[in-house]
Amino acid sequence: MTTEATPHDPRPQAPVVVPTTNGSEKRKQRGVVTRVLVYVVVAHLLAAYLYFLFDIAAKH
Repeated sequence: MTTEATPHDPRPQAPVVVPTTNGSEKRKQRGVVTRVLVYVVVAHLLAAYLYFLFDIAAKH
């Protein structure tokens, strides 16, 4: 009984990266920037609300 051994390369092959030309990376980056800006604005509004809430409560 003979089995043919296949050569085995122990080094993993690097994946092939194909650049996209449809601008999807710029769209993703713009989405991240928009999301961060929204989070910053919402966080500041929440902080201002809490500040005024405690400020009004301290005066009473």
